[in-house]
Amino acid sequence: MTAFVPPNAPLGRDVSYPDSYDATLLFPIDRKLNREKLDIPHDWYGDDIWNAYEISWLDGKGKPIVGMARFTVPAASPRLIESKSFKLYLNSYNDERFAAQSLVRERMTADLSAAAGAPVKVEINTDIKQQDFLCAPMDGICIDDADIEITTYRPTPELLHCVAGASTISETLMSDLLKSNCPVTGQPDWGSVQITYTGQQIDRSALLEYIVSLRQHNEFHEHCVEQLYCDIWTSCQPESLLVYARYTRRGGLDINPWRSSRPATVSQTRTPRQ
Repeated sequence: MTAFVPPNAPLGRDVSYPDSYDATLLFPIDRKLNREKLDIPHDWYGDDIWNAYEISWLDGKGKPIVGMARFTVPAASPRLIESKSFKLYLNSYNDERFAAQSLVRERMTADLSAAAGAPVKVEINTDIKQQDFLCAPMDGICIDDADIEITTYRPTPELLHCVAGASTISETLMSDLLKSNCPVTGQPDWGSVQITYTGQQIDRSALLEYIVSLRQHNEFHEHCVEQLYCDIWTSCQPESLLVYARYTRRGGLDINPWRSSRPATVSQTRTPRQ
């Protein structure tokens, strides 16, 4: 399955960095173009959580303000935002004057919500010295030490299965071995993934082999998580399921999508690689 990428997307092309604020730099992509290729079992819950580490603008007197920001794009939005366009958009604020931080947040909220087609939550923190920089591995039982031979590096949901005769359990599993590739540039996207479910026990070795099978897959972060979710749900038929990935940053941005069969909250603690 090949990701659909609009031919005029800025990703993978040489572009000039903006010298003034420009909302038209944002490049939305219809989610349905890739979701049509998935066997989505039901409506789901989730968000795409972006953390930005390179936010800056000028105050009313022209003095630079620096900060960090978190953007929460609902999975139910009809469009995702292409990552390079997001970076260019944020950099278009660098030499723009704002009398108050609230005006920056309001402008970003309006622009990003319009691009996504749904309300986007914007949080900005300029008190960097007080930031909690705690990082920790994702919660759950790490399955990466399984002694298995792996030969498949393209998505292979047929690998997934439950333990024969196993009873229903609730558990959280995690792996740091998630990798896929940018569908335009081919650059690697590195991440950790957490699977929380209730249902017949999933074979952990098979799950790890499946996660690694995405290693040469070309797809956006958000759609990789959606494929993981759909494949696990279809193959293992759990009663409930949550799939959450935290990807390492690129260009000052990291993307952390999650999808769940039930309403949920997810940890915002960065992994050591983030």
